[in-house]
Amino acid sequence: MSNQIRVRFAPSPTGYLHVGGLRTALYNYLFAKRNGGRFVLRIEDTDQSRKVEGAVENLIQTLKWSGIEYDEGPDRDGGFGPYIQSQRLPIYRTHAHELIRNGHAYYCFCTPERLEHVRQQQMAAKQSLGYDRHCRNVLREESERRVAAGERHVVRMKVPLSGELTFHDAIRGDVTISFTMLDDQVLIKSDGFPTYHLAVVVDDHRMGITHVIRG
Repeated sequence: MSNQIRVRFAPSPTGYLHVGGLRTALYNYLFAKRNGGRFVLRIEDTDQSRKVEGAVENLIQTLKWSGIEYDEGPDRDGGFGPYIQSQRLPIYRTHAHELIRNGHAYYCFCTPERLEHVRQQQMAAKQSLGYDRHCRNVLREESERRVAAGERHVVRMKVPLSGELTFHDAIRGDVTISFTMLDDQVLIKSDGFPTYHLAVVVDDHRMGITHVIRG
């Protein structure tokens, strides 16, 4: 892949495009044009319960009406599609299964009722809220057997129990986050759709996004 700058505007179709979203799109568009890069429109519709009918069409029409022309998107293939996340489910599942094989993710079978019970206990004890890693150490063979049997499950990221992560932000400089501040986030929901945590990383990587500009 070349060193060409690639940015993206990635709205969720949970409503019509508002001024704040349009401003973010404009920042990305101008940054790409100023640097001879590519401006990508990606639709992040993994939360199907909040999807608004006609919102995708409205997003595209509003961008075109405002003169913000994207180089790649749902109706402009640039070789990195599909550009609608609900059409990329096999890609996310492939990456999730790879994480499981490499020991960086695991299947979780906890019911919503159990998770709520744990949450209430944590609140009563004035503890930090988060998943208690109940399924983290279930043997791989047992997990795969339960999945094959059709037991309802999610896929969670196996966050290291200690240590920290440092990354460089173009505005804030080096940013360090302790792993103890994170719980084992859900990557694939029980409906088979990815969460934002997985989908955005997979898509930015596979689409060659070089800069993330948000409002």
